[in-house]
Amino acid sequence: MIAVEFRRAPSGADRPCVVPLVAAAEPPPGLGAAIAAARFTAAVGAVLDLPGAPRRLVTGLGTAPTPLAAETAGASAVLAAGPITELALAAGAMEPGLAASVAAGIALGAWRFDALRTRDVPARLKRLVVQTGHPGAAEKAFAALKPGIAGCLFARNLTVEPANRLTTRAFAERLEALEAEGIEVTVHGRKWLERHGFGALLTVGGGSASPPRLVVLRWPGVLPVPPVAFIGKGIVFDTGGISIKSAEGMEAMRADMAGAAACAGAMLALARRRSPAPAVAVLAIAENATGGASYRPGDVIRTASRRTVEVIDTDAEGRLVLADAIHHAIAAFHPRAMIDLATLTGSIITALGHHRAGIFGNDAALMAVAAAAGEAVGEPLWPMPIGARHREDLASDIADIRQCAPSGSGAFGGRLLPDACHAAAFLREFAGERPWAHLDIAGVETAEAAHALGPAGPTGFGARLLDRLVAMRFEAEA
Repeated sequence: MIAVEFRRAPSGADRPCVVPLVAAAEPPPGLGAAIAAARFTAAVGAVLDLPGAPRRLVTGLGTAPTPLAAETAGASAVLAAGPITELALAAGAMEPGLAASVAAGIALGAWRFDALRTRDVPARLKRLVVQTGHPGAAEKAFAALKPGIAGCLFARNLTVEPANRLTTRAFAERLEALEAEGIEVTVHGRKWLERHGFGALLTVGGGSASPPRLVVLRWPGVLPVPPVAFIGKGIVFDTGGISIKSAEGMEAMRADMAGAAACAGAMLALARRRSPAPAVAVLAIAENATGGASYRPGDVIRTASRRTVEVIDTDAEGRLVLADAIHHAIAAFHPRAMIDLATLTGSIITALGHHRAGIFGNDAALMAVAAAAGEAVGEPLWPMPIGARHREDLASDIADIRQCAPSGSGAFGGRLLPDACHAAAFLREFAGERPWAHLDIAGVETAEAAHALGPAGPTGFGARLLDRLVAMRFEAEA
């Protein structure tokens, strides 16, 4: 994360400066003519780049600034600034919390991944100086936002890694580093999984030279209550297995572990802000590769819950590994609620595009709070159904349940199968009656172009949402 410094005095004349502006408000001295000439309306996220010494980036806050609008304004400004190493923020008499939110947006927007570049590396922002009339209050407000930013950036840094670097072993090792934050980390390898019957996770990872892992992260909190559980899909690369994907776009499958990355980022955020709520993350990590030991369509596998599953499509592997992870969360930790995150289906992208993640569940209150948390941090959700017919479509002649509906079994020759709903119906069988929500984040885990809170690439979607959800619902005993 960039270094952020708060000062009462002006930050210096040579540094590019971000100037937040409320729509229809009086422009800062000396900028009125330029703003009027450009017909700049200060809409949320709009930026007017005024060259000079210093260069000024006027960024819009809209008519009634909210913390999220301020974050969007900050991110938009730093994205418009281009390759720079230092930046100032002219917060002036701005309310300290709002100034902190603009700084948070700048920190999110400044994220880059250059670790694998060897030449022509563009300059990256390293330092932000916030000039404000209330430096102490603004710094305190920013300190409250920093854990969520750190969690989001941790998730982005994991998601962006290519699969030859972020193997299942390397992923587990990166998570073990969270012990320095006070998080208890347990890594279960192949032999442990075999002894305890984690047939779904072992089956999905069976075709890879990199064995699967089940990683458990525990934050103790201080409340004498069961933990809230996050369950994450951590497929470090997904070829589709025997039901192999087409080559076009397959490189994006390195991000198929974004759900697990978001859960880990949320745990980091909870630890950094010393949340009183106990929490646990159960992360199912595997590579869905092709090989002599790969599983096949038509196979029947036995999950950790002892339920048997008929495999229809080896490219629907995410719901299989989540089934084992959900079972472990329940059996080992008896959580007060569970939320799973997964880049699970292309079907949810067909339904919602790249604008919102789908949320399914069995508890209306949990789903409502999750949606509210998502709106607050710019990670919006949309409620999706699990109907009786969705479960009926998964009936198997030879096992307890089918993993998905067969191709060709839906409307229009199977081209319009509600696979996101089928996946949620499958997972609900393993969640049981315990409060549970399922977030299908396919389509929002990465962005092909710059987005409201960052550059193109991984978004970290879910990390701040889960942190805010815990703060809103689980930081009290009842």
